[in-house]
Amino acid sequence: MPEIVDARLEDYCARWSTPVSPVLEELDRETHLKTLYPQMLTGAWQGRFLTMISQLVTPKRILEVGTFTGYSAICMAVGLAPGGILDTIEVDEEREPMIRRYIQKAQMEDRIHLHMGSALDIIPQLAGPFDLIFLDAHKPDYHRYFDLAFDKISPGGLILSDNVLWSGKVLEADQDEDTRALDAYNQKLARDPRVEQVILPLRDGLSVARKLP
Repeated sequence: MPEIVDARLEDYCARWSTPVSPVLEELDRETHLKTLYPQMLTGAWQGRFLTMISQLVTPKRILEVGTFTGYSAICMAVGLAPGGILDTIEVDEEREPMIRRYIQKAQMEDRIHLHMGSALDIIPQLAGPFDLIFLDAHKPDYHRYFDLAFDKISPGGLILSDNVLWSGKVLEADQDEDTRALDAYNQKLARDPRVEQVILPLRDGLSVARKLP
């Protein structure tokens, strides 16, 4: 599987970026010890990017689709405006105790609201507007998450979508279901006159789309 960024370069970027908190370091270790797919973790380099984006936007509301073990939610919640709320959705019930434990360790129980279940069912129940959205869940459903959430996004709000380069497989002619879905999603956003988009080769590819006023 091809690398988007040389692992040595990624290590260098992480080493010379502002360090993450001790709670996130602990969560990183436990995720690698106790989950089957620890590579799904956002990690220090991308986590710092998410924190900085959130701090620049200072959102009142954030929506995250795909909590995993809670790392990215904690990163983004740092930048919330006073009294702000981050709603995060996770479908795997086995992860719930770990997520809640680290939200508590990070002292963010008042800022992070965890919703367990299918995002396709939960997103319509959430009231917006959201200033920042982060998609990092089932790849074939990215376009559905986007469509369900779009009217709940503030004008000028950001939609971040993870893994949009899918280890470089979006360049291959013979694509599996996830790759085809991500390729179609990238093209969908590029053609949507309601947003402007830039794709960054950050780790596995991060799309940053802005809803036009």
